[in-house]
Amino acid sequence: MIDTSALYDIYKQYPSVTTDTRKIGAGDIFFALKGPNFNGNAFAQQALAAGAAYAVIDEPEFVTGDRILFVPDVLAALQDLAKYHRQQFNIPFIAITGSNGKTTTKELVHAVLSAKYRTYTTTGNLNNHIGVPLTILKIKTDAEMVVIEMGANHQDEIAGYCRYTLPTHGLITNCGKAHLEGFGGEEGVRKGKGELYDFLRANNGIAFVCDDFDYFHDMAKGLPVIHWYGTENGDLTGTPVQSEPFLEVAISKGLEPMAIKTALVGTYNIFNVLAASAIGKYFIVPDKKIQKALENYIPGNSRSQLVERGGNQIILDAYNANPSSMRVAIDNFKKLHAENKILFLGGMMELGTESLEEHRTLLRQISGFPWKDVILVGGDFKNLQHPFRYFDTSDQASEWWAAQQSTGNYLLVKGSRSMAMERIVPQGN
Repeated sequence: MIDTSALYDIYKQYPSVTTDTRKIGAGDIFFALKGPNFNGNAFAQQALAAGAAYAVIDEPEFVTGDRILFVPDVLAALQDLAKYHRQQFNIPFIAITGSNGKTTTKELVHAVLSAKYRTYTTTGNLNNHIGVPLTILKIKTDAEMVVIEMGANHQDEIAGYCRYTLPTHGLITNCGKAHLEGFGGEEGVRKGKGELYDFLRANNGIAFVCDDFDYFHDMAKGLPVIHWYGTENGDLTGTPVQSEPFLEVAISKGLEPMAIKTALVGTYNIFNVLAASAIGKYFIVPDKKIQKALENYIPGNSRSQLVERGGNQIILDAYNANPSSMRVAIDNFKKLHAENKILFLGGMMELGTESLEEHRTLLRQISGFPWKDVILVGGDFKNLQHPFRYFDTSDQASEWWAAQQSTGNYLLVKGSRSMAMERIVPQGN
């Protein structure tokens, strides 16, 4: 059996870790994780044959040689190794969590800090109990800043990430109606996300907090150092100047007065821009570099994107959805000065006993507005009466939409990840 210190000595020689035999590279260390439908231990030999230097397993019958490293629990070993690696650095580790906007905020913060520092961050949305340690283990010795995204759908999850990420700084984007089933309601969401504040409170950490959300004033009590940002009050303030088609933010305090012209769709992104600006200012990134970094950021992966396909303008915000993000996205879409507005909305997941009522509330929100059309897909839309078009899957909705051959429209496409609403959008130009 190998302990964390000895495993780290091997990791220093082979500093590339994977959990997927389909992505094995020469010299990787393969961690044989287990899931409901697979046992990574059974793939240890396959990993070695594919070029892995070592395989870490936790079932003794799979130990077949000295390149097989036995531990009591592979997931725990991965997380312990990440913590050991984290402890080798004496640099800022900035943790970002929240119900909405955490990936966009993480990307903006990374862009701003990278204007001055060698900054490492979470790839894509690898923000869970496997992705966070994998992110930490990708940090090289030249790191000057680290930005870690933390996702969670139940309590004690953020606290668990903090135990091996050891953040020095933290930011909660907001606490909305997301993963209500796992958190046990809105108060549970605040308690779960607030575990980041708990860690910072106990470890003399620094928090960046949005003044606009009243609940943060209670949640942030007792934090040793707070840097506030917001649209009216804070150490850094700014307001949306326009959002058609892209958000422009006027900074009024904290940076030299300036207009930041982003490539983000939706006024709700104001808080993501202000958060990144506040963090950049705190870490002494020059004002003009902050502005340039934010203006040069191009959103991807179906988040706040504006694309043109088939003669239609499409707001593609289909990576995820919950009642809070749906509400602000629809409100923003209503306010746009455009004709022929069409909604494509996918069902919202992980809402537990509140799911039906939250979908019913959404139906009330979209009723009465002169949409050209409304197309609903999956989820509890199926279980409610409404006058709108309905399809069970995004593939069915996509097939219907392609057959319309309609142009000159403005679409909002949004839904939970499992709905795969991006399939509505034709590929190519």
